[in-house]
Amino acid sequence: MTNFVKMIKDESGASAAEYALILAIIGATVAIASIVLGNAIGGAMNDASNCLNATANQRNAACI
Repeated sequence: MTNFVKMIKDESGASAAEYALILAIIGATVAIASIVLGNAIGGAMNDASNCLNATANQRNAACI
């Protein structure tokens, strides 16, 4: 507990290792978000394409 308090009270600047850790966390978050959003956008584009390519009889089922 005393080490934690000392760390909180420490007013020295962040070291390069701390900046690297922050950068790695932000980079991983951006990578994961881009994968998830990319898949969602791709699915929406496929749905729109299927709706546009459907015949009149199939349109209600394809465009829901």
